[in-house]
Amino acid sequence: MTAQVTVGLDGSKESLAAVGWAATAAVLREVPLRLVHVEEWPNTPELPLAYARTMAERSESLLRDEADRLRKDHPGLEILTERARGRAAEELTAAANEADLTVLGSRGLGGVRGFIVGSVSPAVVGSARRPVVLVRAEGTSTSPESGIVVGVDTHHPCEALLAFSFNEAARRNTPLRFLHSWTLPASYGYAAIMDSGIGEELGDHLLGGLDDLVAPWRKRYAGVDVAATAVVGSPAYQLVEASQTSQLVVVGRRNRKVPLGAHLGHVAHAVIHHSPAPVAVVPLP
Repeated sequence: MTAQVTVGLDGSKESLAAVGWAATAAVLREVPLRLVHVEEWPNTPELPLAYARTMAERSESLLRDEADRLRKDHPGLEILTERARGRAAEELTAAANEADLTVLGSRGLGGVRGFIVGSVSPAVVGSARRPVVLVRAEGTSTSPESGIVVGVDTHHPCEALLAFSFNEAARRNTPLRFLHSWTLPASYGYAAIMDSGIGEELGDHLLGGLDDLVAPWRKRYAGVDVAATAVVGSPAYQLVEASQTSQLVVVGRRNRKVPLGAHLGHVAHAVIHHSPAPVAVVPLP
C-alpha cells in the first residue's frame, strides 16, 4: 500500500466532484493525490491510428487541466497523474488496492427503479481491499457541524470500520455518530405488543453493547465528539435517512466469496445508491 489518495477521473461531473473531495482528503492526510484516467479501448483487433491518437490527446488534456487546477487550489499538494488502458473496473480496483484511500464518482439509481447507472464504481467498491469513497455530483452540507454517521453491526468484528471513522472525524474536526439499527426477533411474537418494556430493555442492552464497543476508541481519540444510538428499524432505511444531513456516511463491507462478480450487502447497496452524501465503504473480515 502507498500513502496516497487515488481518484478516478473520466471527465463526468461526478468524477470532477470526486476529484475535489479527494484533494481535500489528500491535504488532510498530508499525502500525494493520484489522478487516474482509464482508457477503455473497443474490443477490436486493430484501432485506427487517428482514433488512438485522439484518445491519448483527450486523456492527456483531461489529466493536465485537472492537475493544473488542483495545484492552484491546493498549493503544496503533490499531484500525480496516470493513464491506464483496459477495463475501468479492473484498472481502478488494482489502483485502489495500492492506495490508502480511493475516491470515485457515483450516480446512484437511474430513472428505471432498481437499475444501477454506472457499473464501475459498485464493482470497485465490491472488490477493493482498501476503503473507497463514492461522491455525488451534488451532495449535502460539508460543514463540520453536519458530522459523520457510521452504520455499525455490533454482532461482527468491525475494528477497521472504527479506525477509519475515528481517523476521519479527527482529521476533519467533526462530530461522529455511530448508529445501530435493530428489530425485535420474530420469536418475540405478541409479547412485544403486550409489553412495550421488552423492546426498550432489548434496545438498552444493544446500546450498552455499542457503547462498550466504542469506549476504547473514545479514550484514544478524546478530542472527537462521539455519540452512539440504537434505533428500531431497517438499517438501510435508518442510514439513508441519517445521510440527508451528514457530511459523510461510513459503512462496512464483509469479504464474501460469490460465484459471479463483487458482492455488496443490502445495507451498503442501499446507502450507496440513495445517500446524497459521500459514502465510504470499508472492507471488513
